[in-house]
Amino acid sequence: MQLDTLLHASFKLLDDAVTDWSTLVDRLEELKKDAEDGLHQAANKANWAGVNAQVSKEFIGKTAGEFADAHTQAKTIHSILSDTWGELKGYHRQLTEAIDRGRKKNLKVIGYEGGFTVTSDVPPEGRAKADTDNQGDITALRDEVQGILNKATQSDDSASTVLQAIADQSRLGFSDANYSDRDSAAAAVKAAKELAKLAKKDPDDLTVKDFDRLNDGLKKYANDDLFGETFATTLGPKKTLEFWTGVTDTNRGNYELTHKRLDQFDDLQRNLGTTLAHASQSDSLAMTDWKRQMIDIGDKPIYGTSGGPMGFQVMSNLMRTGDYDDQFLHDYGTKLMDTERRLTGNGEHGNGVWQQIGSSPRLNRIGEDSGSDPLTGYLKGLSNSPAAATDFFNQQYVSKDDPENPFEWDSDDEDEYMAKKELSNFQYLFEERDWPQETSSTGDDLHTGKNNLALALEAATTGHPAGELPTADTPAHNEEQTRLFESLVSSISDDGGRLTDNGYMSDSIGQITSEYLPDINRAMTDDSDEDTNKLFPVSGSSATLNHRDVTALLIAVGQNPEGYAAVEVANKSYMANLMDYHMNPDLPASDRYSKDTQFAVEQLAHGSGEVSGTLAIGRQEAVAGPADEDDKAYDHSVAQWKNGVSGVIGTGIGVGATFVASPVAGAAAGGLAGTVSSMVLEELFQNAEGHAKENAGSTMGENWESGLEENAAYTERAAELAAKAHGRTDLQDISVDEKARTAAQQGFRDAGTNTEYMTPHLKTDI
Repeated sequence: MQLDTLLHASFKLLDDAVTDWSTLVDRLEELKKDAEDGLHQAANKANWAGVNAQVSKEFIGKTAGEFADAHTQAKTIHSILSDTWGELKGYHRQLTEAIDRGRKKNLKVIGYEGGFTVTSDVPPEGRAKADTDNQGDITALRDEVQGILNKATQSDDSASTVLQAIADQSRLGFSDANYSDRDSAAAAVKAAKELAKLAKKDPDDLTVKDFDRLNDGLKKYANDDLFGETFATTLGPKKTLEFWTGVTDTNRGNYELTHKRLDQFDDLQRNLGTTLAHASQSDSLAMTDWKRQMIDIGDKPIYGTSGGPMGFQVMSNLMRTGDYDDQFLHDYGTKLMDTERRLTGNGEHGNGVWQQIGSSPRLNRIGEDSGSDPLTGYLKGLSNSPAAATDFFNQQYVSKDDPENPFEWDSDDEDEYMAKKELSNFQYLFEERDWPQETSSTGDDLHTGKNNLALALEAATTGHPAGELPTADTPAHNEEQTRLFESLVSSISDDGGRLTDNGYMSDSIGQITSEYLPDINRAMTDDSDEDTNKLFPVSGSSATLNHRDVTALLIAVGQNPEGYAAVEVANKSYMANLMDYHMNPDLPASDRYSKDTQFAVEQLAHGSGEVSGTLAIGRQEAVAGPADEDDKAYDHSVAQWKNGVSGVIGTGIGVGATFVASPVAGAAAGGLAGTVSSMVLEELFQNAEGHAKENAGSTMGENWESGLEENAAYTERAAELAAKAHGRTDLQDISVDEKARTAAQQGFRDAGTNTEYMTPHLKTDI
């Protein structure tokens, strides 16, 4: 900051800017509220269908989010400008007062390009003597003025740095960087640069104090986009990989870290990964180059000719936490699979390069797997980024026209002609890949890679991060998601062992299945006419499935307690929601099933009964078969859903897109609490808790009959509650609840018949 610039500064433009930004913040606050209440919430309540359910609803949600981000960014910019404006005005006043005090002592301050000077205000011929006599006052004034200019420079520079960084965060739209004042934003940037400098040190030279400072700093700022971008770009891609490898490699000789902070390596991995994930969301030129370089060095040893793990092996372990940028994940995954093809002969053999061997560094500290297989960490990253996951699994792994394609199939079922088989990334990973073997510290086999594969598939097919339930903001399924689900169902139908031999995947596959119950129910009707679509309405894209395949899927999922529970709980909720939906007299004629409501209820009850019956067959197969599952584990898993559901299950009509069951309280019949589905679920959970505590076991036949009767009872209860909620005395008069019970029993029994016909390899005695 030059002396004359501050001394003669006109603050009118800055005054106007601060005022304008204050006005803009207020206006955007109103627009944000209007967008949230008038657009977003209204869109979530609207009855979207088709393309609107896939595109319009999601677009409106994102647009409302942009208003919120615009308000956040404007508020942050106003805070920074306001702070800087106040400080510069203060420094201007301090400078003027200092110069005035000097003038009273016959001292004057003269500014020039690049600096200033303080001298005695006397004629030139006496100035040398006067300066000598006043040296103490001259030095004091000079130091005071320089101090003021230094602080003004720091204020101006920090504001410029932070504002530029915020502007660089997003090339399109707005950044959600949120700071209440300039100093907190500047502190984040400063901390990022200091910690990056620390991380650049030779890992062998890192002290415990250094480690603690890095870990604490990354934890504090892990979710700060501005900090993340500054830290990542200051450290650089190669140094990022060298830092994490060096810290985690206990063979390097950093005794102090290995023995005093080994138990905190997992925290550092989480904090570093989350920081880089936030950084990846930045569109700054520096971060764009960072992402490009990281991918470029992915298939190269991080120490160059000196060896070490590949870049992919290191970086993928830092992807286990946080939500990485979708385009970065796409480009990274494309290069990663190119490398997989090269190292496996297009998948013909295993990948020895990514196999943990002897004293290789343990690049993963979250869980027990070593982290040597980069697909394990990458797939965990995809599980947090649904759109990127869908894109990745639908990409082609190997073409049928590739002369190096090792995969064949019998095209005529007579072993006379073997044709090349085209594979997607999903098919390769789920069906064909030879996964590197790893064992735990106790010698047990680890399956982290395939478990993360299931988590990534959950995100890819449902549209929300794995481990979460769909919300009102979750868009309806799109064509890419349903295409992937179709492939999943077909694959499990072709070989149920792909799931039953890997039971640890069943919780995710069960959740996926639960969110496609409308599509599954349609398939079980063996009818694809428009009326069936109205009976089981689907917002967005519908998966094209056949009865045999969904039966095989349900049997496979049913052989694991967690998979069984996910679908069974959802099935009861979905059935109750449908009862509520179709009995509503206010349902528009265009959405109404053409046949009478009684017939619709019976069809719904039959479909729900068949789903539950098919799951029950899978359950019996697991209890009586080689899996030797404990029957009580099933009831326990169902009961556990009570804590996670809280009265809301994401499998209503449209599967988390638009449907909300109408409240029973306040309806014509009145007097009942909650919704139809929540009351049915409460009974389901109570019964499950009771069964899980029973001491005496029952025979297989008794289990089947008990399941049949309980399922029928839930269905009868749902029909009764829905009819009462909507004042449907016409349905109550014909005992629609009893008719629903009978239809549910028939659907449950038909599950046994269909299983015997469609999957004859199962010999369960029911």
